[in-house]
Amino acid sequence: MRPTSAFYVVYLFVNCLKFGFSEFNKDRFHEELLIKPLLGGRIYSYFQFTTIWDEEFKSESFHHCHLFPRALGEVVARHNVRELHISLTQGTWRHEKWGYPVVDAPPGAELWVWFKDDTKDVDSEWKHLTGALSGLLCASLNFIGGSNSLSPEMSFTPSGRVEDYGNGKLNSSYLKYATLPREVVCTENLTPWKKLLPCDTKIGLSTLLNAGYIYNTNYLSLGIHLKPICRDEECSTSSIELKQTVSLVYDTAIVGNGCQNWSLRSLFGRGLEGHCPLASSSMIYVDISQNTSSFAFRLDPPPDNIITTLRGGQIGQLAAYDISQMPSYPLFNLAAHHIPPSCVNLGVNIPPPLFHASRYIIGYGQERGGIVTRVYNNHRQELEVLYFENIPWFLPVYMHSLHITSNGKSIEPLKKRYKPGVERKRPYYLEILLKLPPRSVTEISFNFDYIFLKWQEYPPDANHGFYVGSAVLTTYLPYARNYTASPMDGSLIASSFNNGSKHGYIVQLRTEVLLVSLPTPDFSMPYNVICLACTVVALAFGPLHNITTKRLMLTNIQKRGALDWIRSKFWWKAKVKSD
Repeated sequence: MRPTSAFYVVYLFVNCLKFGFSEFNKDRFHEELLIKPLLGGRIYSYFQFTTIWDEEFKSESFHHCHLFPRALGEVVARHNVRELHISLTQGTWRHEKWGYPVVDAPPGAELWVWFKDDTKDVDSEWKHLTGALSGLLCASLNFIGGSNSLSPEMSFTPSGRVEDYGNGKLNSSYLKYATLPREVVCTENLTPWKKLLPCDTKIGLSTLLNAGYIYNTNYLSLGIHLKPICRDEECSTSSIELKQTVSLVYDTAIVGNGCQNWSLRSLFGRGLEGHCPLASSSMIYVDISQNTSSFAFRLDPPPDNIITTLRGGQIGQLAAYDISQMPSYPLFNLAAHHIPPSCVNLGVNIPPPLFHASRYIIGYGQERGGIVTRVYNNHRQELEVLYFENIPWFLPVYMHSLHITSNGKSIEPLKKRYKPGVERKRPYYLEILLKLPPRSVTEISFNFDYIFLKWQEYPPDANHGFYVGSAVLTTYLPYARNYTASPMDGSLIASSFNNGSKHGYIVQLRTEVLLVSLPTPDFSMPYNVICLACTVVALAFGPLHNITTKRLMLTNIQKRGALDWIRSKFWWKAKVKSD
């Protein structure tokens, strides 16, 4: 008996469902929130939304997406991107006081991309990629071009699967790096960023990202990080990992009415409705490592679990909350109450980090200046540090003035890469590998000139000054003090728990941005001259034009009327004659 057409329809429908579910099961979504008290009564809140897609990193893989954002996938596939890192940051992270963030980012916008090794024209793809990302995130990334882009050789190695980058041989010509230190983060960037999430802002941890509250913070950073990762221990196949991150630093003096107590409502303006139904896990972690007698607080409600972590010789404790196991009503509100109640914002006593840096401008006048970077090594052993500078083309650098001293003694760099800039075409590139002595303060200084720009190249607020992007310093720490970053072989915050001791923990930090005042003409003078000249011409042109073009004539006046008019004008002569 031959099967009917209905049988074929049912058979195809079942197979389509199987195929669909098999495709959907390839990707997983996780949402996490880490809350950590900082020095000075600050609260660090770090959101991480991770999408892992068990699919090869190919252009055709992004034609059909489930949890992965289709808009970002089309941009990545179109421009032959292998690894992508974007950050939009407002404020400066204080490493010497707050330790290390999970993801470090400089003030303004930062973008660095690894293209595939079969990319024919990297510069053209880079230009079109920045334009596409500018429209996707409503940012000014389209201002990135050849005049502010570099290809560092050592500082930005791939964080994903290295085997995919030309059989393990890295070629820095496929890397592009650029910053926009003047970029301001606003709600127009947050809205398209949230639309890339599977649940948007309708439910889940993303509902806490209230624009009215997160823009009142001391530090705000949005990030998008895309890379290929190993699917198994043998790394025979790769998967696609997308991390969307938000870093916030609150001041409890503002959100807590002057007291150290905090809650989800005080930080984000609302409670939590529930977890994203598309998420495989939804967790909140609160760092209680410094919950000592001098700085004790009680969490309400009590945590589901207390996790003790051992990482790089540092022991910590985290209170874990599984949001997927909590009812959606009433709204979940996590709060911390200090014992006894204190309104003195001292914060936790965090030990200073082993490695941090600061940078400032020297010199006076508007002819010559200099940049000094101080690098602090508080460890008892030597540290190898990679120092990277991206100097704009309008600050010509004197390479012979480069001077490196540590505790009063000169230091020779182990490696040095330098490429001079070209006006309006290429910035100055400097990369140095140093070995810092133990417990030392090392100064790296060089001089530069101030130059005149064309009048069209000045911004509308020219007297405000010009920004110089952050310097990037990279090192390996033997111990994980104040270290919160996720391991390179882990995707979640939970991956760093009891991850075991490693040979080193990579730390990459950014310094402050610099504000320099270039020689600026008086842009108000042309305005004054134009106003004065126009006024003089307007006042002089009218009378002169009337005198030279008009004729005085008597029209439609009778003779008697004319005589009467003359008598009325010369009445005094007629009076004298009669007398």
